[in-house]
Amino acid sequence: MLAAFLTAVVFYILISEPPTSEIVLEEEEDLSPEERRTLERKMKKILKKEEKNRLKEAGETQPKTEAAAATAPQLALDYLTCWAENRDMWKFQKTRQTWLLQHMFDSEKVSDDKFSVLLQYVEGLQGSAKDTTVQKALALVQQSGDAPDTHVQQRAHRAKEIIQLLS
Repeated sequence: MLAAFLTAVVFYILISEPPTSEIVLEEEEDLSPEERRTLERKMKKILKKEEKNRLKEAGETQPKTEAAAATAPQLALDYLTCWAENRDMWKFQKTRQTWLLQHMFDSEKVSDDKFSVLLQYVEGLQGSAKDTTVQKALALVQQSGDAPDTHVQQRAHRAKEIIQLLS
């Protein structure tokens, strides 16, 4: 109930005054930490919407920040490189390992030079990750059979290397 009232007060303040980066309410002292976080998120959303509307009215486009975030493949390959070159700074990350293990047979995603490093990494696998990797490699070799496709044969060759290494 209090949060709804404060939201209404904040909305009224935002409509009646130009947007500011920080609005301090007297009633804010009575809020629990959870209510304060909720209120802050709502205020941030409202301020962002106001800014967007103001830019729209002025005929300007909203400045877009360039996506500097690295993609999953790049993060996984960086993880592998860090493991190989700087073990002191390296830290195990399950999501990176999972990506590497799921895509290690694909030469387009893991280049040949990275695959040689990946073989060294895979050599240290333990537990279910090791077992699952061997099972996937065996299944891939069986599925490939005598397929004439060079891409399939390359995947099978990588799988055979993994089987040899881990068995």
